[in-house]
Amino acid sequence: MKNTIIVLLLISITSCIPVKIAPKFDGHKVMAAKKFKRKLPNETSFIFRDTKNAEEFYTYIDKKFKLNDANVDSNLPFEIDGQTLYLSYLEAEREDKNYNLGLALVDAKRESNGNDPLFEDNYVNRTGYWYIIINVYDNNLKNCLKDDHPLKSKTIKYLENLMNEYLTTQNYEELLFTKKS
Repeated sequence: MKNTIIVLLLISITSCIPVKIAPKFDGHKVMAAKKFKRKLPNETSFIFRDTKNAEEFYTYIDKKFKLNDANVDSNLPFEIDGQTLYLSYLEAEREDKNYNLGLALVDAKRESNGNDPLFEDNYVNRTGYWYIIINVYDNNLKNCLKDDHPLKSKTIKYLENLMNEYLTTQNYEELLFTKKS
């Protein structure tokens, strides 16, 4: 019994306590952006994790829509079933954050004995993940990702294809040479 208590105490002291957990979903989610991250607007959005480097999605959109670095992140027109829709996107970071209780306790004990802390900058372990949040509106400024919009399923299909093309394309210049069907 005594050994079990010691082992449990050691595990709890040396373990990391999760403080924040980034969402983990395969592919994409269509949800209110505010539920994904509090500071975002309460709009239904297409959200996926960006596994590439910073500014890669910007470069991809710029090359795909041939924008020449002008208004790349907002109101990009594209067509579905003869209707012009407008795509806007933004990037947001979510993080996994763990607090290491064991290191904090060791430093607290050292300080109480008059010694300098050893692990002062290592109490928190943080890993950030970036996500792309896409909104699509029609000419009447209606959100095309809402359940009651007639183009919802086709818009989601278009965004899935856009996401897959982005994640699989290495050289964005080749987008200029692809035949549009």
